Amino acid sequence: MEENKMKKHVTVAAILQIVFGSINLIAALAVAFAFGFVDQFVDDPTAMKVLGIVGVPIITLFALIGVAIVAGGIGLLSCKNWGRVLTLVMAGLGLMNIPIGTLKGVYIIWVLVQPETTVLFDKGCRESHPAQ
Repeated sequence: MEENKMKKHVTVAAILQIVFGSINLIAALAVAFAFGFVDQFVDDPTAMKVLGIVGVPIITLFALIGVAIVAGGIGLLSCKNWGRVLTLVMAGLGLMNIPIGTLKGVYIIWVLVQPETTVLFDKGCRESHPAQ
């Protein structure tokens, strides 16, 4: 009974991760678009280098974090232990995003460290049916 309740919490955590990871990916695309747009109006070669030096790491960071968060959410939905671990790590890093990331991170960490959740992932999220 308690495992079914935790499975619902795991599903909510996975959906939260996928949504917030998608927002990170959209942010990466928005930054890339913005830097590409600004690039059209800059004629100074030094400024072009600075745009590249600043823009590429920011876009890469947003994209990598977004992909990791989405992958962790998909791993949670599939009841994979690697998804649980990846989501714990990304939720821990997300604690620094005050206030929404902190709330989301605390909730996800709380869900994923519960003993019932650990048992659920050890079973691979199969439903437990009594012997007939």
